[in-house]
Amino acid sequence: MKNYTLHSLLFDTTTDDYNTNLQTLLKLVDEKDENSLIVAPEVCLTSYDYDNFDEVLAFASVANEALKKASKNKIIILSMIEKEGDEVFNFAKIFHNGEIVYKRAKAKLFRFGDEHKYMSEGLVDDVEIVEVDGLKIGILICFELRFKELWQKLEGADIIAIVAWWGVLRSEHFKVMTQSLAIVNQCYVVASDSLNEECTKLSGIITPQGEDKRNGNNTCLEVPYSKKEITLMRRYMDIGIV
Repeated sequence: MKNYTLHSLLFDTTTDDYNTNLQTLLKLVDEKDENSLIVAPEVCLTSYDYDNFDEVLAFASVANEALKKASKNKIIILSMIEKEGDEVFNFAKIFHNGEIVYKRAKAKLFRFGDEHKYMSEGLVDDVEIVEVDGLKIGILICFELRFKELWQKLEGADIIAIVAWWGVLRSEHFKVMTQSLAIVNQCYVVASDSLNEECTKLSGIITPQGEDKRNGNNTCLEVPYSKKEITLMRRYMDIGIV
């Protein structure tokens, strides 16, 4: 297996210029070595810009092509608002080697933020582990982190990516739940939240042993991935995860 490095990103998103957000992300991705797994915040390219929703939807095609090109020998994980058929969804996506290798719609919309008024809900059954370049990856999109049934569906993952736009008033919830998820599922959790004022700014990476590392003032935090650490933890504290 290749020696991957895990990266959690933390940066501001502006609603004034989506291309600026995209260029920020592309620069961060370009700075990373090959065999990097990079997790960016939820809707980091457009934010929830409901006042300009047509522009948000139109930008998805631009972003898709740019991120495909940027994903050579890298894995990029984020979420984007996009139209499919007659419905609009918040899609979690994995880009790798010029392709979108995984895509699913957010299954638990945050109704306190009126997401359900603008987007359709995806299916819980679509929450699954996908293998990319030998890594077993699961994704939870922000509010989905609160649902224990989804934790169970990702049991056995090597890495769970959390793409988030999490309210600052509930910062402690985000910190505790991301760390707990790594401990319960005995895997790496790579969480990425926005640096915007209303968000927690608690991007970070938690190891299978529960060691909690947060970005702090760093735009990017990196931790070497080790399959051995997952295996050792699951053997040492055997709770039936293989």
